[in-house]
Amino acid sequence: MIRSMLYATDLGLYAPYVLQHALSLARTFEAELHVIHVVEPMGLFAESVLQSYLAEDVLRKLHSEGVNNVIESIEHRVLAGFRDELGDDNQDLALIASLQVLQGDPSNVILEQAQRLEVDLLVVGSHSHGAEGDTPIGRTAARVLQLSEVPVYMVPMLQNRSER
Repeated sequence: MIRSMLYATDLGLYAPYVLQHALSLARTFEAELHVIHVVEPMGLFAESVLQSYLAEDVLRKLHSEGVNNVIESIEHRVLAGFRDELGDDNQDLALIASLQVLQGDPSNVILEQAQRLEVDLLVVGSHSHGAEGDTPIGRTAARVLQLSEVPVYMVPMLQNRSER
């Protein structure tokens, strides 16, 4: 029985297509839908550049307040995007029980949240917006498929179909 689901979005070009699948499943099973987007941490090069130009206390403040502000901004933009995509009065918006933007390794964070929320199904796209056209499945999707303890519903990206 599917009572709750986690839709992991990369906010890429095909995210609205994958969202439609997640909403359709949530409607069908009358399940609550949690949405997550994971932001990867700043790379070592960017971190070292900031350390070169900023005082330690300024850098610490940037990390604590700046990252939180960016994440909060992304959450607002994602919700606004859903409203634009679906329409403000769309009943499907009510299916979304929570929306979170978290920082970390995408596959690890997705799997941790699936376990924390005790979802019955994960919904992901087959690869991210940055994947090469001949790559059938992205790194995050592959890791989630390999390591998930709950079933994974993977939506193939549309560009793969047009190449056949």
